[in-house]
Amino acid sequence: MDFAQSVAAWLAAPEHWTGSDGIPNRVAEHLLISGVTVLAAVLIALPIGVWAGHTGRGGFLAINIANLGRAMPSLALLALMLPLALTLKLGLGFWPTFFALVPLGIPPVLTNSYVAVRGVDQDVVEAARGMGLRERQVLRHVELPIGMPLILAGIRNSAVAIVATATLGALVAGGGLGRYIVDGLARQEYPRLFVGAVLVALLSIGVEVVFGGVERVTVSSGLREGESSAGLGAQEGPR
Repeated sequence: MDFAQSVAAWLAAPEHWTGSDGIPNRVAEHLLISGVTVLAAVLIALPIGVWAGHTGRGGFLAINIANLGRAMPSLALLALMLPLALTLKLGLGFWPTFFALVPLGIPPVLTNSYVAVRGVDQDVVEAARGMGLRERQVLRHVELPIGMPLILAGIRNSAVAIVATATLGALVAGGGLGRYIVDGLARQEYPRLFVGAVLVALLSIGVEVVFGGVERVTVSSGLREGESSAGLGAQEGPR
């Protein structure tokens, strides 16, 4: 109970809701670095994955190169990117964190977009070509709409991973909710650390919820129902 009261007292303090170290500002900083990083990862990975899935060329190479970012620990990436940012005179904080998080965000988007487009029923694709659709039209009107649920799942996974890992930016003088965790640990101020960890978890859950809403809005109900039925059949297995 003493710890719970300490957390409640910390949250009730007015100074923790205003200024540069206030919760609203730290959440805004966290959303900024996470949002910019996710956008960069999508702009890099999505065109490559879609192109490779549509043409069937270079997919294996692209996915394995992208997965190098997934194989490397995030803290190691941050340590590698820090000298790069300093060499480019970009300073501490935002840019080293950005450079370290982008390789983390690329693999889910690239892999899912490749599999989504490549996995479209070839009979449907050939039927579209037989109707006179050009390759770009086949991609735009057939492959992308059918593969959209899987593509959005890749972007969602990328976003959640980046939001959760962006806390490491505090180690290189970055902002965001990681400041509460790092500073709370350094000062042995555990209510601050606890609040930072809870806020990061809530933000990650919020990202999941938002992408679930985006999927409901952008993906047709027929595709969602087909995906659910496929998943149910896979769980039940053969009889």
